Amino acid sequence: MKTPLIMTPGPTSVHEDVRRAMSKKITNPDLDMEFYEFYKETSDRLKQLFLTSNDILILNGEGILGLEAACASLIEPGDQVLCLDNGIFGKGFGEFAELYGAEVTYFKSDYRKAISVEELEQFLADRHDFKLALLVHCETPSGITNPVNHICPLLKKYGILTVVDSVSAVGGEELRTDEWQMDLVLAGSQKCLSAPPGLSIVSISGDAWKMIQSRKQPVAGFYCNLSLWSSWYEKKWFPYTQPVSDLYGLRAAVDRILTEGDSITRHKKYAEAVRTSLVDAGLELYAQDGFSNTVTTVLVPDGIRFQELFNAMLTNHNIMIAGAFDYLADKVFRIGHMGENCREETLYLALKALNEVLKKHRVVLEKELHIEFVNLISQM
Repeated sequence: MKTPLIMTPGPTSVHEDVRRAMSKKITNPDLDMEFYEFYKETSDRLKQLFLTSNDILILNGEGILGLEAACASLIEPGDQVLCLDNGIFGKGFGEFAELYGAEVTYFKSDYRKAISVEELEQFLADRHDFKLALLVHCETPSGITNPVNHICPLLKKYGILTVVDSVSAVGGEELRTDEWQMDLVLAGSQKCLSAPPGLSIVSISGDAWKMIQSRKQPVAGFYCNLSLWSSWYEKKWFPYTQPVSDLYGLRAAVDRILTEGDSITRHKKYAEAVRTSLVDAGLELYAQDGFSNTVTTVLVPDGIRFQELFNAMLTNHNIMIAGAFDYLADKVFRIGHMGENCREETLYLALKALNEVLKKHRVVLEKELHIEFVNLISQM
């Protein structure tokens, strides 16, 4: 079977440079001193993407590991935690905190809009007795990017530690970790970085390290215990054996982004063209503002069901798009334009196929999706 073109919001396509890097001979990472240098150099390269001087760890587990490790390492039973909830992942982050005994307060926002900084400011004026706050940079199911550049400094003004799920944003959305006073920033290898799934990336500020190291109770677990990493480089000791091939691939993927120089502009440009072509054709986006650079979520039009759309795209065009889950199940479809998926040629193919499938199901389109996309790109 021919491998489909995966135009989903993660995992994304992997460049041949990354595949070749993963095929290199492995070493014993616990005993090879050069590998400790390789790991540190890779972390330092990631600092350039995060725009931070904070420590960066690369954990052996898909992006969810980073979210759970943050909760496990920072939260003690009874801690007051604020969860900014304007989507499925935001709400889910709060549920992770509850697993570790936090008393979670949910600041709920419109699920079709970015979090309102003004409304949050009003809320915090009355109550700000929180140890930390959990928030999502890019709500992938809905295609919304939250204004973390304003939210994090606001929270820090009240002494609240900020923990940001930036899994679907790093590499595709602007990120200024230090300038925006972000304490823990969490990313994954399989989204905009376009490395295979399997790695979490965690940026940890000095304030976050202090909170982790001043716990009254030990972390309830080992694999999610970030404190075990506090002096890994000085001791030349990893808490567990590192996934050598995955790290080789990540390094190659990060180097590709750094060599490009400005992947954010590319993501923004193509995201705008995708959204505009869909709207100009008469389709409705789920998000009403805060549009993401990395994924576009579209309401399934009358005349076709999501599963029919998914099957036709895959069977007839060998292109995989995504649906959603929870309250959005069967109501939307999603096109990922992140990492290696965020290229003019791949997006053209996806929109051309989508155009054909929708027309075959008698969905009326006011413009040809792929043609409108090309026209918009030429004007940018």
